[in-house]
Formats: sequence, structure tokens, C-alpha cells
Amino acid sequence: MRQNGIHENKRDHDTLSRLASIGQVSAGIAHEVRNPLTAVKGFLQLMQQESPHVYLDIACTELERAIETLQNLLNVSKPDLDEEPYKPMHLCVELESILQLFQDQIYRVGIVKNLQDTDVLIYGRRNQLKKAFFNLLKNAHEAIEGDGKITVSHRRVGDRIVVRVEDTGMGIPTEKLELLGTPFFTTKNEGTGMGLTQVFSTIYQHGGKIEVDSVQGSGTVFEIHFPVMIQQDIGVIELSLQTVEGQSFLEFYDLNKPYFMERLASENENLYDSVRRYDVGDHQLEAFADQIVKLLSEDQQHELIVVAQKAGRDCAQSDLNYLLIMEWFTVFRKLYWDFLYNFYKDNESLTVKDMFGMERRINVTVDQFVTHFSAKYTEYRNEVLRSHRDLIEDLTVPIIPLSSSMAVLPIIGTMDTHRAKKIQEHTLNQIATLRIERIIIDLSAVAYLDTAVVKHLFRIVEGISLLGCHAVVTGIRPEIANTMIELGISLTDRVETKATLQQALEAYGLVR
Repeated sequence: MRQNGIHENKRDHDTLSRLASIGQVSAGIAHEVRNPLTAVKGFLQLMQQESPHVYLDIACTELERAIETLQNLLNVSKPDLDEEPYKPMHLCVELESILQLFQDQIYRVGIVKNLQDTDVLIYGRRNQLKKAFFNLLKNAHEAIEGDGKITVSHRRVGDRIVVRVEDTGMGIPTEKLELLGTPFFTTKNEGTGMGLTQVFSTIYQHGGKIEVDSVQGSGTVFEIHFPVMIQQDIGVIELSLQTVEGQSFLEFYDLNKPYFMERLASENENLYDSVRRYDVGDHQLEAFADQIVKLLSEDQQHELIVVAQKAGRDCAQSDLNYLLIMEWFTVFRKLYWDFLYNFYKDNESLTVKDMFGMERRINVTVDQFVTHFSAKYTEYRNEVLRSHRDLIEDLTVPIIPLSSSMAVLPIIGTMDTHRAKKIQEHTLNQIATLRIERIIIDLSAVAYLDTAVVKHLFRIVEGISLLGCHAVVTGIRPEIANTMIELGISLTDRVETKATLQQALEAYGLVR
């Protein structure tokens, strides 16, 4: 018996409104609740290392579940946070790869595939759709107790691609069908209820629809409809351009340049809207495109590389999104070939060999251009990252003056050999600059030190004395002391130790 049909417009509207409301609520939750919970989780982990207890294990596990739930909610409400672009894709290819992930269930759940019209494209965000179909197939497997079967079909119906996922599981009660897709609603004993919410949210955002049929005790069918991508977008396009007999390609391009730029902007409408938020305007992109067309047509490969390298660095400095500019290159290349096609289409002297030679030259040159652009873009971003890392590392070595000749260096968190080297450089420089005569190095907040780092750290402590500074080490944990014994590290009389920072401060009259 058919228990639920295709969602009608009103239900679509209600579902979208419901998801939009959840999105607003979840954004607030993410900022107000998730971050404090993450901090609490960090403190619990520190307590676990200091004094392991089963209650702390339970608290950490439950906290991780809460943070994961918040993250899922945020992913559903704000899926565009990952900035994944929409691209043409063959849904069949993705379905095949997702089904491979359930090979471990094949011994009890058989998979029947009926994939037709496999060459039809849809326009979507690949990772989001893969996650949605993974969730759907996971639910289908979990709905089957014991042995069963899942049938996956793909076919074109008019201007739509229809995907059906049919299982022979326990089915869903009629009264619960209307609630499918609602956050935190689940028909399973264990589950967050966010999997199907992600499915419904993703499908609606791609302009699709879902219908659900279910018979309790017999199984459930999810039927998903996607709009088909217009194939005209793929091949070369007949354009209505001006021509003059005997003109060169560059003359032809110059004559029709306004159309080229208008088309480039219209096919990148979303991109140009985004670009205007950065320090790159339409006129700069047009000048950039014009320069590439001319250098490409004159086969000035070295000049193109120089332009690509400068543009890559400029775009990175402008904080222009890398994926956005790659989309622009894709449209530019397609439009350039459309112009070539419309220029040469009536040229009967152009041989197949000439055509393939042109294709190879142009595509290789454009690929080189993109490679050099990407290299410079990445180089600059890496420089910024290194700079930020150095700044953060400097901030994590805070030498706090206590008097004109005394300071404290509290070391917090985990430490690797790279950070130990930074501590060495920063500490020695600060001791020399501030003329510090006594420095207290507090290790009580260090979560973990491996043997190499312990060895390096105490070499630094000994090195401090070479500058005429007396080092006092406090808060050495038993694990670190054990490591020192195993490594045979012994401290000279130029290094003093205290059990706690409090004791050291009291010993030097800084705290009563």
C-alpha cells in the first residue's frame, strides 16, 4: 500500500522553512555552546593524564558525543561553510564508489544495481551529495535485521534524474513518515536523527525532491529527483559574433571583446558577486582576461608564466578564494575555445592535424599558466601560514617579568622538538635583551614530553646559565622525572628545582 506520495509544494515549503529555522538556531548554538564545551573537553583530558579515573573517561565520551551532535547540526544548517563549488557530475559514478563502502555487509545484505542513463550530468556539490547518499544507504542497511536486499536504481525521466533506494527492512510507521528529515527525529533505538536531516537538506539545496514510500514489515523506498544539467553547457557553442573577411584571430577577438567579457561575467555570476567582496574588481578581472587572451594567441609562453606568477601572488594577497579563481579559469578556457571554434568553423583549409596541434599547444600553455599561478598562490599562503605559526609560537613562550632582574616562563600544553627549538631561541634572546638574572621555568601545565624533547629542554636550562642567568625549574611531573633518570640527565648546581611555582615565588619573596 502506498503510504506517502511525492512531497507537494506546500510540504516542500514547510520542510525548507523548518530547515531554515533550525539553521538559525544551530548557528547560535555552535558559537555559544560548542566552543566552551571544547575548552571543557581539553581540561578533562588534562585531568585524565594527571589522575586517570573511569568517571573522567565517561565524561569525555559523553562530551565528545555532544560536540559531534553540535557539529552535525552546524553542517546541516551551514553546509556552505566548506565552500565546495557546484560542478557537473555523473551521479552514477559517485553511487558506485559509495556502494563499495558497504562491502563488509554483503554477506547479509545483497545489493541489486539498475543504473541507466549513466552519461547524464547533474550540477552539484560532490562531497555533500556523497555524504547524503552514504547516510541514506547506511540507514537502509540498518533497517534490515538479518538478511535482506537493497536495490539502487538510476534513470532519466524527462528533465529529471531519478534515484531510488529500496530496502527490504522493517519499514516506517505511517504516522512517522511526515517527521522524516526533522532534526533529532529517529526511528532507531540508537542514533542522533541528524543523518536523514542532512539527506533532506542536501537534496533540497540541489533543487531536488524526495518521496518516501514505506510498508511496515516489508521495507522502504526513497525516491530522489534531481534536475538534469543542460548538455549544451559542455560542447562548443555557436555564437552570434561579428566577423570581417581576412581578419586575424586577435582582430576577431578585439572586435567581439565586449561580448567575451560580458559572457565571462555572466557565466561567473556567482563568482563575480563573491569577488567584489575582495580587493579585486570586475575591471581587474577583465584586464587580466584580456592580457591572457593576447599572450595566448601570440604564443608568448614566457610572458604568460610571468603574468601567472604575479597574478597568483596578487590573488593570494587579496585573500581571493582559490577555488573561485579556478572556476574562473575553467570558464575562461571554455569561452576561449568557443571563440576559436566560431573563428575557424568556416575555414576549410584547417586540417585535422592543424586542429589537434592547436588544441595541444593551447591546452598545454593554459595548464602551465594555471600551474605557475597555483605555485605562487600556494607559496604566498604558506609564507603567511609560517608567519602566523611563528607569531603563535612566540606568544606561547611568554616570558613574564617579575622584577627588573627576574622573570617567569610558564610552558603550557604539548611540546615537540620544533616548539622546543623556538623556546630555546626566544628564551635566550629575551634573557640577553632584558638582562634577566634569574628565570623560573614552570612545567606544571605541560601535558606530555617525549624523551627527545625532555633532553632538549634540559639542555636549554643548562644553556641559560651560560648567559649568567640562574634557572629555577618548577612543576616537574613524575613522568618527566622518570624520563630524566632513564636518560641520565643530571642538573648542575647552576640549576635549581622547586616542587611548585608557588614555592619558588615564596622563596624569592614575591608571594607571602
